[in-house]
Amino acid sequence: MNRYLLFFIFFLVYLACKNKEITPVMDETARMAAAETNFKKFCSTCHGDNGDVFVDRRWKHGTTRDSIIMNINSGFPELGMPLWDSLFNDQETADLADYLLKAIEKRKQFDFKDSLISNTFTHNSETVKLDTIAKGLDNPWGMAFLPDGVFVYADRNGNLYRNVKGVQSLVKGAPAVLAEGQGGLLDIELHPDFDANKLLYLSYSKFKDSAGEKWSTTAILKAKWMGDKLAEQKDIFVAMPYKKTKHHYGCRMEFDTTGFMFVTVGDRGQHADSLPQKLDNDLGKVHRIKDDGSIPDDNPFFNTPGARKSIWSYGHRNPQGMALQRETNTIWTHEHGPRGGDELNIPEKGKNYGWPVISYGINYDGTILTPLTQKEGMEQPLVRWVPSIGPSGMTFVTGDKYPAWKGDILMGSLRFRFLNRVHLNGRAADEQENLLKNIGRLRFVEMGRDGFVYVGVEDPGYIFRLVPVAK
Repeated sequence: MNRYLLFFIFFLVYLACKNKEITPVMDETARMAAAETNFKKFCSTCHGDNGDVFVDRRWKHGTTRDSIIMNINSGFPELGMPLWDSLFNDQETADLADYLLKAIEKRKQFDFKDSLISNTFTHNSETVKLDTIAKGLDNPWGMAFLPDGVFVYADRNGNLYRNVKGVQSLVKGAPAVLAEGQGGLLDIELHPDFDANKLLYLSYSKFKDSAGEKWSTTAILKAKWMGDKLAEQKDIFVAMPYKKTKHHYGCRMEFDTTGFMFVTVGDRGQHADSLPQKLDNDLGKVHRIKDDGSIPDDNPFFNTPGARKSIWSYGHRNPQGMALQRETNTIWTHEHGPRGGDELNIPEKGKNYGWPVISYGINYDGTILTPLTQKEGMEQPLVRWVPSIGPSGMTFVTGDKYPAWKGDILMGSLRFRFLNRVHLNGRAADEQENLLKNIGRLRFVEMGRDGFVYVGVEDPGYIFRLVPVAK
């Protein structure tokens, strides 16, 4: 072949490839890894560093492979998305579309479209039947189990109920609450020695008037159980400062085996001020107090000038689940992140859990909250949920009624309306299972004295006992 003709052919190839690299032939695993790298490198600034988070939104321009490829190539300059046709070659664009399609398919596992037709739920692990304990409620947030089979439960609207042999009645003496937004009458916890001293604790949104507006905070009330009423009521913990916002109260309480009470307080939506990172306030923290509200002198910041002495751990967003792993005397929590940032943690003494400096989630409008998912001196979650499941309530399964669940964590999903089972291998989750699909916005889950699991769902409010069914 004439060398000039050969040169001309090479020149044409050069022109064809001028603005696009030629990607060597790779297998699917390598191509998906390269697509993930491209997403993190070029897309994460606006969409977060994880495709699983990015797809958890409404898609306005189509979710087919061809439409995603077209959107990547053409962009939407008027909306701030550049066109990427000159950066990626055809194979890279197609691989990026396939990467997002895999994330979309993963997201579909939470789309439970079937309506409930039975009160029996068959799972790979256990089959259970729902036994209705209470109905006609608004939003039941917490439940406690008294001797002789008596149930006590809190409705967010401010009503406290007792249930004796299926007969439900109001309990007098509950605190006045701000039942707006996420506020109201929330969790219930019994004193470890309740059978002797009859002490119980209620968490609630305490409020005050300021310049014609209601300001509120998370508070813990200690009271004496008198059968059909509460007596000797006293607030033993009031989170400071009060805020005008009406969400992210936290609210969960749990005693450890040594008699200390742990309390979660959310950030009250104040992440822009980084209040969870500051020790001079109670917001975005897990607190540790004694049963009378006094503060243990071995708390991590007890002697730190300017710090709130009750703080145990900090950098939390909105922990709405807390449970004691009794065998190890370990307190576990989960918390709501932003979109894609829900977490399971063990809050340890003096440690910083990162919010809002680090997060695996993005803002609800799709914008970036923080570019950081890790930072020295800040803890990583033991489990994170993508997409966010909206966790609420939490318990460890004990006893022998549910052999396949024994030792596992159960927690509610508000967003996807199911009960989530987390099987642990030490501190790691090696299996998760979606239970009770479509049961409703599941607010709390508790182990009863009788060894049964109880769950509460919202709007309309029901409380169910899970009765095992032999397969």
